[in-house]
Amino acid sequence: MALYAIGDTHLSLASDKPMDVFGGGWEGYVDKLREGFRAVRPEDTVVLCGDLSCAMGLEEGARDFAFLDALPGRKLLLKGNHDYWWNTSAKMNRFFAEHGWKCLNILHNNCYEYGEYALCGTRGWFYEEKGEQKVFKRELIRLEASLKAAGERPKLCFLHYPPCYQGYTCPEILALLEQYGVERCYYGHLHGGSHKLAVEGRYGAVEYHLVSADYLGFRPQKICE
Repeated sequence: MALYAIGDTHLSLASDKPMDVFGGGWEGYVDKLREGFRAVRPEDTVVLCGDLSCAMGLEEGARDFAFLDALPGRKLLLKGNHDYWWNTSAKMNRFFAEHGWKCLNILHNNCYEYGEYALCGTRGWFYEEKGEQKVFKRELIRLEASLKAAGERPKLCFLHYPPCYQGYTCPEILALLEQYGVERCYYGHLHGGSHKLAVEGRYGAVEYHLVSADYLGFRPQKICE
């Protein structure tokens, strides 16, 4: 049994928004994802760190969710800034159940156990959205709810937005991660030339790692056994 993370799959199997148009590492990325997951076993857990489907609604995203469900491992899904299909947990879980997708689980205001660890997470926040204070405060509440749900267990946190990178920090999120004793934080969102801005390694009391799909070569990053 192993724990993995990867973000930013940007699937668009039923819509005309393929990431291949950006060229470079994105060419043939769906096949690369399928190949990259070959290392994952059915008993493993993979946290998917947002921007999973380019669909505008659940029905439009059905082929994307079917693709993710068919990949090996239990998947924990969190929201990214391009996941416009995202809905209430109840509606998403019902939609997944109606289609028989048993390997997709929502990480939102909650946490999951993996061995001794609690897996926590939410979308997070980004400097481009500074004006949306209501949304920002809501994200802080969601993150703290997830961290509180973990109790005293050692914590790993998964976000879509980076809480820190070169030239930017989100002090409120960093403070929550340290307050609740998070050991490691995994995040996505950064692509292409932005990879060089990523914080890799320890920043303050927490260790940070970028897991955007194109950064990882479309192979989920193993976190632990």
